Amino acid sequence: MSSLTPRNLGLDLIRATESAAMSAGRWMGLGKVDEADYDAMYAMHAALNTLDMEGHIVIGEEGKLGMPSPLESGSLVGTGHGPVMDVVVDPIDGRKLLAHGKPGAISVAAVAPRGTMWNPGPAVYMEKIVVDRHAAHALVPECMDAPVAWTLALIARVKQKTVRDLLVFVLERPRHADLIEEIRMAGARVMLRSDGDIAGALLAASATSSVDILMGVGGVAEGVIAACAVKSLGGAMLGRLAPQSPRESSTIKDSELDTRHILTCHELIASNQIFFAVTGITDGPLLAGVRYQGNYAETDSLVLRCETHTRRVIHAEHWIYV
Repeated sequence: MSSLTPRNLGLDLIRATESAAMSAGRWMGLGKVDEADYDAMYAMHAALNTLDMEGHIVIGEEGKLGMPSPLESGSLVGTGHGPVMDVVVDPIDGRKLLAHGKPGAISVAAVAPRGTMWNPGPAVYMEKIVVDRHAAHALVPECMDAPVAWTLALIARVKQKTVRDLLVFVLERPRHADLIEEIRMAGARVMLRSDGDIAGALLAASATSSVDILMGVGGVAEGVIAACAVKSLGGAMLGRLAPQSPRESSTIKDSELDTRHILTCHELIASNQIFFAVTGITDGPLLAGVRYQGNYAETDSLVLRCETHTRRVIHAEHWIYV
């Protein structure tokens, strides 16, 4: 056990996302969501257990398959030798995209020193805004309650654009009908996606992406994972719990979580010693998907290190033993 985080942990972590992506990619377009998730989950778990760390899963995969998961919250991963780390994972972000053969499914994992990741407890949904490093200083808590047009005008001004130049990522959900209408009324463009909350945050936080901002309500777990990437990219993020049912509201109240408090990226992840890895499963605007040829596969990934804001793009060739 060690308190020192090795400099190459992100390069080790990518083995977990590559393994999950290669397992999941075989299910592309087959319409089998749970089967893909099962294979990706166990592939990621096996790879994580080869890493020299004592990893504690903060936000896991419980409940997705209706059965116990090796990546449930509270589970231990790694060899047990090395730094003690918080771990967040999503073997498939964009499960429905993968099942229907659509672009943008990815596999993600992130680690940070133990005790630095915010634990959302029973909360499921969160309202979020994400921007890149060029607009990070302008994203203030007031944006969460301001009219959408005001926030978009603010972001456009600091990015030296007009509002109609902006592209806003929004999950295509009935709950976002009013939000989408407000964005359109303000004159901005909208990128609607049926799935892929983390991928949307990555696009919004990347200075090289055409997406300027993410807005709307998505998963809390995905929000914490996304915060690791946003912070590593130098972007900014605001989040606030947004229960979508009376049951969720009651559970949050019983847990004494504050639904009014606006969380910043630094509250969601209180460390700069973050490593984030993401591998493409299906082709998308962020990364190319897995390509197969018999026992051979190719993957494309990103590895982010927050302390140095290093962004590594990795193309890998894999020999698959079957």
